[in-house]
Amino acid sequence: MSTGAPLDAITSNGQMRPKRGVPDGLWIQCESCKATVFRKQVEKNFHLCPECDHHFYVPTAERIAQLLDEDSFEEWFSELNPKDVLGFVDSRPYHERLKAEQKKTGMRDACTVGRGYMRGRPLVFATTDSAFIMGSMGSVVGEKLTRAVEKATELKLPLVIVSGSGGGARMHEGIVSLMQMGKVSAALARYHEAGGLFISVLTNPTMGGVAASFASLGDITIAEPKALIGFAGPRVVKATCKIELPDDFQTSEFLLKHGFVDRIVSRPQLKQELVRIIDYCSKSW
Repeated sequence: MSTGAPLDAITSNGQMRPKRGVPDGLWIQCESCKATVFRKQVEKNFHLCPECDHHFYVPTAERIAQLLDEDSFEEWFSELNPKDVLGFVDSRPYHERLKAEQKKTGMRDACTVGRGYMRGRPLVFATTDSAFIMGSMGSVVGEKLTRAVEKATELKLPLVIVSGSGGGARMHEGIVSLMQMGKVSAALARYHEAGGLFISVLTNPTMGGVAASFASLGDITIAEPKALIGFAGPRVVKATCKIELPDDFQTSEFLLKHGFVDRIVSRPQLKQELVRIIDYCSKSW
């Protein structure tokens, strides 16, 4: 008697066998053009969509591998760990959220800093990662960045910070997180007075207190294409100002047009462009 099931769905002992399908995660949909693309092809292509060049999210480890010479990165201050100083609770206690984020990302917080080489040029490198509470800036992020800037000043090295923070200042740490904006900015001012070169790289997204502090203070500001960059989001601005906003509002292209960004550089060319700027602007301190 026929069961109506495909022949290959029945084992030799008459038991039903689950039909084989495509494993999860092999294909992803582009957020921009909506094309379904092969994940490995995207990863091999600097996490760019092969159809429209949309720039996907890049984890910290891969960002370092893309920009710095192989095995040249020496991480600093990795022992710093965030604390729930306010006993903050929203949908869950902050200390529980921190543990969950650390387990999910393998990072202690949203920022990684250290020293590395970029085609043989020594520099201090830092990056924020939106995978960890949207890359928001709490006490650890601010402290790491401040120490990195101070080390760049001490060692007389160029400084590159890649920002990927959609969360701005971290609300879970209240005023403590807001203080980090001034602290990092003050360290950058001292670095500037000492003659240092700070290149700020803005990626999608760079928002809130991060955009309003260190991310906008670069001697040279570079952005990846079509990155969302601003303070409040477009919907908040539209509701507050009660005006229609341009379609490209708060994108890299809009900010380049209005003088906030110096150059838009696609990810495959970013390392070469950074090296060129460092060589052009380098001098003996």
